[in-house]
Amino acid sequence: MASIEPQHEHREEEEAAAGADDEDTGAQVAPIVRLEEVAVITGEEDEDAILDLKAKLYRFDKDGNQWKERGAGTVKFLKHKETGKVRLVMRQSKTLKICVNHLVIPTMTVQEHAGSEKSCVWHAADFADGELKDEFFCIRFASIENCKTFMETFQEVAESQKKKDENEDASNAAGLLEKLSVEDKKSEEKSVEKTEEKTKEDDVKDEKPSDNAEKRDETASD
Repeated sequence: MASIEPQHEHREEEEAAAGADDEDTGAQVAPIVRLEEVAVITGEEDEDAILDLKAKLYRFDKDGNQWKERGAGTVKFLKHKETGKVRLVMRQSKTLKICVNHLVIPTMTVQEHAGSEKSCVWHAADFADGELKDEFFCIRFASIENCKTFMETFQEVAESQKKKDENEDASNAAGLLEKLSVEDKKSEEKSVEKTEEKTKEDDVKDEKPSDNAEKRDETASD
């Protein structure tokens, strides 16, 4: 027993010392490097998100005649606050690299991918790589409901852009007609002004006596 107690006492002293090291002294240590918050500009600041869903995107490789994965992340329909134009944008979750970036125009259509209710396909002139390319896309969602929501929103946006273009055409036509009407009115006013000026000139000519008449009057007086 005598040989065990010193070891036990020594172990208790070590544990007590370790506990003292772990105690919170209340001291505050200032960080060596102060990190400042940096604003990240995404180019989406002037747009409102109509739809925001998680998905996986594929593009069709014509040369290899196969689908290739483009990335997994968040797909959005973004409507510009001023112009009203809508674009479809998707970024990879980890890198935020753009997978797809194109305007939704009235001629676009989306349809269910053959053999999969969770996927749909469409054609677009894409600008994700910094230049316009004709691409054939396929997007896959985690549920059938999300896929249907995406397709419905896609079609609604395309229809809204068609109506928007029609309204712009009608507005432009109305503006052109109004401009022509104003120009015609100005032409009529100028024509009336010229006619009035000519009439005044003729009246002045009629009122002014001729030189021969003046000479005759002088001869008669002599």
